[in-house]
Amino acid sequence: MVEMTPSERSAMSEVVAIALREDLGSGDVTSESVLSASATARGGIVSRVPGVVAGLPVVREVFRQISERIVFQPRIEEGSCVQAGARLAEVSGPAVAILAGERVALNFLQRLSGIATLARRCVESLGGYDCRILDTRKTTPCLRALEKYAVRVGGGCNHRMGLYDQVLIKDNHLRLLAGEAGDLCAAVRLAVERARRRVGATMLIEVEVETLDMVDAAIEVGADVIMLDNMSEPDMREAVRRIRRCRTESGRPYPISEASGGITIERLESVAATGVDTISLGALTHSVRSLDMALEMT
Repeated sequence: MVEMTPSERSAMSEVVAIALREDLGSGDVTSESVLSASATARGGIVSRVPGVVAGLPVVREVFRQISERIVFQPRIEEGSCVQAGARLAEVSGPAVAILAGERVALNFLQRLSGIATLARRCVESLGGYDCRILDTRKTTPCLRALEKYAVRVGGGCNHRMGLYDQVLIKDNHLRLLAGEAGDLCAAVRLAVERARRRVGATMLIEVEVETLDMVDAAIEVGADVIMLDNMSEPDMREAVRRIRRCRTESGRPYPISEASGGITIERLESVAATGVDTISLGALTHSVRSLDMALEMT
């Protein structure tokens, strides 16, 4: 089972508090009007559709912040693949408190489970090729830590968390440098050299390339990761051949090849067949469909 990192747990606590303030405001006027403060209840969280479940720790945190008197008991493990009608967890305690956390808890659980389900589908679409699925920074504002956690629950891997933990020289950086350097290939060399002087060997340096000449420039200057952006599959295959030759000659595990740009689930297996080491997909987090789940009270 995938465990949350300490930083993810900290982010979870903060974002849950924000979500509860957004929804509750000064209080749940409906439940407080029609229910007795002493009323207790029991309910079950049920999935109405099949999928991979992610976010049970977040649901626990929602109810913990609402009331220490709420008892939350998962009935499955995080990352489980469930069928429609599966009972995921049980909740008991003060009725007003449970209803106060219901929507926020389900919102998190549905979205994170949707991400985990899509990640699992992508991983299973690779057809057995030795290739990893990566997420991107195309995440919901303030939910990045949780959404990237959900990608791992589904079997995918995390790309950089933000602008601070990996150098990624993209097309706009290169276009802005091209005038100074002379052309895009020279811009690749200049950008990687400047980045290396700044971060040394402590951080991976990745560069986005669009042509085989740019691949050669990135190899020549020692980029750690080479992102093949919107390349045709034949060009991708040739780029991978050159990158692997460089690894063989140097005896190092770098550079790593990464395919990106306009890659759909239907194309995953054919892209993996080119031999790329990783495939990054913004769709894992920016266009995912939440799973339909409900809290059914008894």
